[in-house]
Amino acid sequence: MAQAQSTEADWVSRFADEVIAEGERRAPGKTIVVASGLSPSGPIHLGNLREVMTPHLVADEIRRRGHEVRHVLSWDDYDRYRKVPNGVPGIDESWAEHIGKPLTSVPAPAGSAYPNWAEHFKAAMVEALAELGIEYDPISQTEQYTTGVYREQILHAMKHRGDIDAILDQYRTKDKATGQPKKPQQKQQKPLDEAELEAAEGSGAAAEDDGSSGGAGYFPYKPYCAACERDLTTVTSYDDDTTELAYTCVCGHAETVLLSEFNRGKLVWKVDWPMRWAYEGVIFEPSGVDHSSPGSSFVVGGQIVRKVFGGEQPIGPMYAFVGISGMAKMSSSKGGVPTPGDALKIMEAPLLRWLYARRKPNQSFKIAFDQEIQRLYDEWDKLEAKVADGTVLPADAAAHSRAARTAAGELPRTPRPLPYRTLASVVDITAGHDEQTLRILSDLDPANPVKTLDETRPRLDRAQHWILTQVPAENRTIVRSTPDAELLASLDDEGRASLRLLLEGLDEHWSLDGLTTLLYGIPKVLAGLEPHAKPTPELKAAQRAFFVLLYQLLVSRDTGPRLPTLLLAVGADRVRELVTAP
Repeated sequence: MAQAQSTEADWVSRFADEVIAEGERRAPGKTIVVASGLSPSGPIHLGNLREVMTPHLVADEIRRRGHEVRHVLSWDDYDRYRKVPNGVPGIDESWAEHIGKPLTSVPAPAGSAYPNWAEHFKAAMVEALAELGIEYDPISQTEQYTTGVYREQILHAMKHRGDIDAILDQYRTKDKATGQPKKPQQKQQKPLDEAELEAAEGSGAAAEDDGSSGGAGYFPYKPYCAACERDLTTVTSYDDDTTELAYTCVCGHAETVLLSEFNRGKLVWKVDWPMRWAYEGVIFEPSGVDHSSPGSSFVVGGQIVRKVFGGEQPIGPMYAFVGISGMAKMSSSKGGVPTPGDALKIMEAPLLRWLYARRKPNQSFKIAFDQEIQRLYDEWDKLEAKVADGTVLPADAAAHSRAARTAAGELPRTPRPLPYRTLASVVDITAGHDEQTLRILSDLDPANPVKTLDETRPRLDRAQHWILTQVPAENRTIVRSTPDAELLASLDDEGRASLRLLLEGLDEHWSLDGLTTLLYGIPKVLAGLEPHAKPTPELKAAQRAFFVLLYQLLVSRDTGPRLPTLLLAVGADRVRELVTAP
C-alpha cells in the first residue's frame, strides 16, 4: 500500500510512517523491530489478540512498503504461575501447589498432549495466528533465561540496582524504610478494577513486580528455588565482583550461587521489559491500559531502558479492552472466555482481522458471538461490494485490504460468499443435512444455482458452528410436522385470501428474490395496490400480521428465519401442506 494513502482515520499508516522514521533515525537501513508479549498463563483470549494484531498490522504495512521488518513475539513462559484459572478442563485445586513456579515447570492440564502448562496454552494461539496470516518470530523467555542469553544484561542490572531502585522509588506509594504512605511526587496511577487486573494476565506483564527490598538492599533479580522450583525466594546478599549471590526460600532451602553461571531465575517485570527493548532494539510495541498509567511498567521502563541499559523506549500506543457481545470484560482466570480459536470457528479470518484493523488501538470494541454476528457479516459484505465497484472510501479500503490480505498474499476466502444470516437460517432448519442444504442453496438463485457446498465454504461451516454452539436450543427453528388445523379454521376472509395468493404465486416466485417480492406484495394486492407500491404505515402493519401468520403456521412462533429463506428450506410441497385451509 502506498504511503500516500495515509489518512487521519487510517491509524496503521500513521504508525507505519512514525515507525519507519524512527527506524531511520536510530539505525538507517537496518531491520525494523516491532514486538508483542504473551504470557500463556491460561487461555489466551481475544483481548490478548490485540497485543499481537496491533504490531502485526503496522509491521505488515511497513513490509508492503518494501522495508525489512521483524515482529518479535515473546512468549513469557518463564513468568511465575500466579493462580489456578477457573473453567479450564483437566485441572483442579491441586494445581495450586505449583503457584510460584515458571509456567514451563507446571504440569499441563490432565489429558493434554503438551509437556507443560505453557506449551498447552501456547498451542491454540499458535494455530489461530497461523490461520490469521500473522507472521512473527517467536522467542521463548524460558529458553532465553535458562540458556544464559541474558547473562550480561542480568549482571548489568544487578550492578546498577541502586540506579534502578532510585527510579522505581519515584513511583512507589509507600516509603521503603517506614512502610508508611509517601507524599506523591506526581499523580499516582489510578487503581485498576478487578476486571482490568484480570485482563492484564496474558499480556506479557502478569505482575507489576519491581523487585525485593530487604535488609540486604534492593535486588531486581528473582531466583527460582533449586528445591521447590518456586520464586518464593529472597536474595540475602550479592557481591558485584565475584557475582556470588545468596538466597533463601520459604520452603527452607538456602543456596549460594555464582550469578555469572546461574540460569534459574529472571529479572523482575519492570526491569525485564525495558531490558528486552534494548536487547532486541524494539521500535514499536503497544501495551494495554494497565501498563500505560503513571507509575506503571511502560512509563517506568522508559527511564530504566535509557538510564540503565542505554537503549530507547519504543513507540508504544495504549490499546483498549476488547469485549464480547453479552459478556463483561474478558478475564482468562474466570473461565469460559472466548479465544481467537473460538472466534475463528464462527467467523472467517478476514472478518476477525477487520474488527481489529478498523478501530484505532485506543478504541474499545466488542466481538459478536450472539445475533450481532449476522449484522457484522452484512456490514462486511457491503464493504466488499463497495471495494468491488470502486465506491469505497479510502480509510475503509485500507481496513479492508489489511483484513483480506497481508504482504505475503490473500487470505483464504469463500468462493461464493452467500449472506451469513441466510446460511445460518438454512443450517438451522436442515440441522446440517448436506443434501437438503444444497437443495435449498441451489434454489436461492435458480439462474445461477450453487452446484456444490464447497463453493460456500468455509463460511457455511462457520455459520453451522455458530448455530450449533451459540444459539440456544429454544431459539432453534423446528418446522411443524402437521398443519395447525385450529389456526387455519379460525382465519378470516383476509387471512384466507392472503394464503391463497401465496399458494398461487409459489411456483412462479420460487427463488430468494422472487419469494421476497411475493411475500411483501401480497398485503399490497389485498389492499388494491400494485405489488411494487411504496409501503405505508398501514401496509407495514398488514405485512407484519401476514408474516406472523406464516411463522405460526410453519414453525409455531411469531418470529424465525427470514421468511423467503424459510419457505425455500421447508420446500414448496410442504409449504402447501402447512398453509392450506381445510
